[in-house]
Amino acid sequence: MGEMADPIQFKDEGNKHFQAGEVDKAIECYTKAIKLCTDKKVLAVVYRNRSACFLKKESYTNAASDASKAIDVDAADVKALFRRCQALEKLGKLDMAFKDVQRCSTIEPKNKTFLETLRRLGAEIQAKLKTTFSTDSRVQNMFDILLDEEMDKDKKEMAANNLVVLAREEAGAERIFQNNGVPLLLDLLKTGKVEMVLAAIRTFAGMCTGHKARAMAIIHLVGIDKLCSIMAVDNEDIALATCDLFQCINDSLTGGDRRIYGKEEALVLDASKDLKSILMSLLEMVASKKVSGHGRDQALNLLTRNVPRKDKKDPDHSKSLFTIDHGLKKILKVCGQIPDLPDQLPMTENTQLIASVLLDKLWDDLRCDPERDNYREVCDEYIKGKFDPNDMDRNIHAINALSGLLQGPFEVGNQLVGRQGIMEMMVALCGSEREVDQMVAVEALIHSSTKMSRASFIITNGVSLLKDIYKKTKNDKIKIRALVGLCKLGSAGGDDYSMRQFAEGSTEKLAKQCRKWLCNSAMDTRTRKWAIEGLAYLTQDADVKDDFVEDDPAMKAMFDLAKSKDKTILYAVACTLVNCTNSYEKKDIIPELVQLAKFSKQHVPEQHPKDKKDFIQKRVKRMLKGGVISALTVMVKADNLLLTDQTKEMLARVFLALADDPKDRGTICAHGGGKALIPLALEGSAIGKVRAAHALAKIAAVSNPEIAFPGERIYEVVRPLVSLLHPERDGVQNYEALLSLTNLAGLNDKLSMYNPTKHQRLFQINYTIQQCIVTSSLCVQVQDRYLEDGNDRLKLLVLMCVEDNEKLQRAAAGGLAMLTAAQKKLCTKMTLVTLQWMEILQRLILHDQPQIQHRGLVIVYNMLNSDDNELAKKLMESEILEILTVIGKAMDNPKRQIVIDVARTCLVKAMDLGLIKPFTTPS
Repeated sequence: MGEMADPIQFKDEGNKHFQAGEVDKAIECYTKAIKLCTDKKVLAVVYRNRSACFLKKESYTNAASDASKAIDVDAADVKALFRRCQALEKLGKLDMAFKDVQRCSTIEPKNKTFLETLRRLGAEIQAKLKTTFSTDSRVQNMFDILLDEEMDKDKKEMAANNLVVLAREEAGAERIFQNNGVPLLLDLLKTGKVEMVLAAIRTFAGMCTGHKARAMAIIHLVGIDKLCSIMAVDNEDIALATCDLFQCINDSLTGGDRRIYGKEEALVLDASKDLKSILMSLLEMVASKKVSGHGRDQALNLLTRNVPRKDKKDPDHSKSLFTIDHGLKKILKVCGQIPDLPDQLPMTENTQLIASVLLDKLWDDLRCDPERDNYREVCDEYIKGKFDPNDMDRNIHAINALSGLLQGPFEVGNQLVGRQGIMEMMVALCGSEREVDQMVAVEALIHSSTKMSRASFIITNGVSLLKDIYKKTKNDKIKIRALVGLCKLGSAGGDDYSMRQFAEGSTEKLAKQCRKWLCNSAMDTRTRKWAIEGLAYLTQDADVKDDFVEDDPAMKAMFDLAKSKDKTILYAVACTLVNCTNSYEKKDIIPELVQLAKFSKQHVPEQHPKDKKDFIQKRVKRMLKGGVISALTVMVKADNLLLTDQTKEMLARVFLALADDPKDRGTICAHGGGKALIPLALEGSAIGKVRAAHALAKIAAVSNPEIAFPGERIYEVVRPLVSLLHPERDGVQNYEALLSLTNLAGLNDKLSMYNPTKHQRLFQINYTIQQCIVTSSLCVQVQDRYLEDGNDRLKLLVLMCVEDNEKLQRAAAGGLAMLTAAQKKLCTKMTLVTLQWMEILQRLILHDQPQIQHRGLVIVYNMLNSDDNELAKKLMESEILEILTVIGKAMDNPKRQIVIDVARTCLVKAMDLGLIKPFTTPS
């Protein structure tokens, strides 16, 4: 007892010292008591008392620690909780202090001290949050960190990212602008550091997005020339960020700002002058030697996006006409650059092809023949002006510019090739001793032989020349281009087996050499790209297709190149894949017309034996095994203007061919094919979107949608699938879209809103399909599927019973009546699949059509006869009993007798179950 009394004695002494104001002595006594005490309750009291001492001494960390130890013993110790609250408040941990005093007030709700502290802390927390998260202070903090030379790099990067995020919010963007943000951002630009410049440019982009007045102010404060000089630097990230800023400015000035300014509208000046200045500056950048390759690419990209009309119905195409008058020759200059010659414009691997795309879009945007004649005249004048018998460099510049036209507006380039002396110049350059001349000439011959008539001319006059170059030159770059020229000429007959241009086996030899170069990783990417160009032509031959898909290293090399940064390769890869899968458009051959053509001695195309279905399926399996899906997903993600609508359409065709066999659809999903198809189904040519949507339907019909389209992406699938439910689509597309939408609808309530049975057009098109699904309930195997868990077949059938289409409603109610009669367990399951089952049943038995009403009453009888007493009781306690009574008491009527009889049968069954009593009249 003496030993146990020691800690108590020390505790009591500590209390006396504390009351006397001797805090240090009190702490000393409490500490001795803690060392000796073994009773947890006493120990908790001592810790709580020592916590009070530490509060007096303003040792708040120790006070909080001791209070926590007391609370560990007794969570409802109010004194300990409040003392920890006081300590935490002093430590600045207001949220934790608030929680402690909240617990105190819960235990003692009438304690005024607790309530006052609770109110005070709540107000302090709100004030602190307001200060911490106020936009002004956040903006100032970000700039202070960014402009502090001694600040850590990590903190600066975080501040830069925070500033960009802040600028994307309207409130944040406005505060940055109002709080002297533009000069501060200009200071960031002056640092010249990549991270700082990127942060400033991206912040400007956020501030300009969707706000016309702010965008105009920033243009004038920063200056268009300043922004162009930033985009011109040799840094891909900075060039891309500045391009995005220009795009945000353009969108805001041309209608992206939807605000209603009211009286302030007069303050927002006309933006046409600024837009014209931006256009002029971009055109100057196109042909300037001071601009880097990345900057030039982005200038061309901006022109391609914003100059041609997005909607051909828009009558205003003045920007295209202005660009042709002031910039067409500058774009042709870019196309004519020869990287191997000195004193050329800085360019990337993509620059010249982007320029060709811009030329093509400008040509397509013209509305009448005089405008097209002017375009041709400008091009003709430029190319003629470059020809000089005494300067070979100027000649090859002209020929290369012509190649750019042939890759863009082919009609213009083809017409110029036909001019006297052009083809002769190409042939002469092929015989030049300079390798660069040969290279340019061979490329021009390749691009000019796209038309069959031109190919025939070159086959007659140029094949021997290309063969000589191929055999004699030691430069692989020229050799591979000559080879591609031969490949293109050899494939001039397309997939027509009877129109081979070269001798038997020649195309296979050409393809073998292409595959050899393709697999040579020591070669540069640009040279290997030409090998794929050759295969894109040669794979129209079925023998070449088979050899290629059997060559795993060649296939893997092509897929690896497709994933590289060089996006000029996308079209050639897509062409090769379309050829290998035979997914190109083919007209149906009508036997009668074939006989007629033979009789009249006309040429009839012949199919290669290896282009039959079984060979195609084998090639598809090999490509899937070789990793084609991962390559396709990377190609689709290319955020580049080189991924044209035509390329997207070809990729969609390939996906559709790969998804033909249901067994392969899991592989496609596993490698991200389902996700990649969504953008193809939403953007691109009309045919491409339909093909991609059909491939999506095939995948969604048999796959788990949550795996194939994870996250929110699953909701993006619905619109493409619904687009297939159209009278212009064929029956297979309608049917597979229906199956896929039905599969999606079973996942959750949000997706069930897109239930295909709610689509009015579906009733017009697919009633037969719907009826087949419903009436298949007669089959025992189908009944078993309705009993299985993990699907929504029964739910779909129940919901069909209340559709507006009476034919569908009658078929669904009939199917449900047959199912519940055959499988009693389905009566109970029906009540679990939807909460509206009772309401649906009532609507059926109240229907004005006797056939539908009869089916509803049969379902009610089946539920009463299902051996589920609880279910029968629930039915008789609802309004259904009243409805049955009214129908059963009706006078006999031949037209509705079957309905009346079933209602009476239901009432008799309910009486047999003891749920209702027979009606008796009083004596």
